[in-house]
Amino acid sequence: MYKDLEQIRDKCLKCEKCPLSKSRHNVVFSDGRPNPKLMLIGEAPGYWEDMKGLPFVGKAGQLLDKIFASVGFTRDDIYICNTIKCRPPENRNPLPEEKSACYEYLQAQIDIIKPKIIMVCGNIALNTMLPNERGITRARGKWFDGPYGAKMMPIFHPSYLLRNDSREKGSPKWLMWQDIQAIRKAYDKLV
Repeated sequence: MYKDLEQIRDKCLKCEKCPLSKSRHNVVFSDGRPNPKLMLIGEAPGYWEDMKGLPFVGKAGQLLDKIFASVGFTRDDIYICNTIKCRPPENRNPLPEEKSACYEYLQAQIDIIKPKIIMVCGNIALNTMLPNERGITRARGKWFDGPYGAKMMPIFHPSYLLRNDSREKGSPKWLMWQDIQAIRKAYDKLV
């Protein structure tokens, strides 16, 4: 598994299939441990991810780490990647041709790891993994069938949670707490 991922990563690091390759500082391929039980697919690298070459390392990533820790996960428990591997300028949403150019890398990551549970993090990831679903607010917290028999659950992106700070019942943070607990329960059934 590790050798196959390294080969795909090496190919991705040299990728020039779209204009994002000209403006990136680093390709953001993945973080965490390749875990056939649990994968998180995010949207696209931001500023800090582009600088460090790792997904979810800015403020949103710090919140995501706290969310994981609240149910006993660490980054070593989860294979973390994004739908696209290079930062779009000014953190804009990826263009369809950028998503298309990167899709082979994401698909290869899924094919190699064959995760049992996939957390689909944010609208861009939702539209990539479940193109018939519209809107993370409606899809979050529900289980969907994924590749290789995986179960996929859309979750709010932590940057959205940073903008919506309320913890009252029904708020995005409260809903995320429900979702991450459901994911933990499903994960524990696999162990």
